[in-house]
Amino acid sequence: MTDLQYPIGRFTFPESTTGEQRKTWIREIARTPQELRAAVAGLTPEQLDTPYRPGGWTVRQVVHHVPDSHMNAVIRFKLALTEDQPTIKPYDEARWAALADAALPVDPSLDLLEALHFRWVRLLESMTEREYQRTFAHPESGVYRLDQWLAQYAWHGRHHVAHIKSLGYTVR
Repeated sequence: MTDLQYPIGRFTFPESTTGEQRKTWIREIARTPQELRAAVAGLTPEQLDTPYRPGGWTVRQVVHHVPDSHMNAVIRFKLALTEDQPTIKPYDEARWAALADAALPVDPSLDLLEALHFRWVRLLESMTEREYQRTFAHPESGVYRLDQWLAQYAWHGRHHVAHIKSLGYTVR
């Protein structure tokens, strides 16, 4: 692996999407909780506290980050579905990853991600083409359509699971 920060490559927002692409991304989002849980299954506390790259977060921080990030994504989806191009609230991921709860055992965050994705996937599956074209404004980076954000979060789950797998831990 040549790029430890972006093991599956950098994300780029699609200009347009198809219904088939969206179905694929929804399936990827649906699989993320199980894939993340499998990636950390049987890891020791020392392995969980190992950074996935020099200067990077620990595996434990990554596991806690994913539901934090995805909770924000679900809220952004719901805001865009219920308001006219809302401006969303950004958050400082690095500072969140340094909070005390990022040192807790990972099981509660894995359970939270599973429950969150259960609801999120049902919402995503119910959305119409027109709803996927709804937008929100990110005050730091611009206006995004929900179909673009769907692609972003399908990538995001794969991205962080790849970080953990890049360490090459094998469960004994």
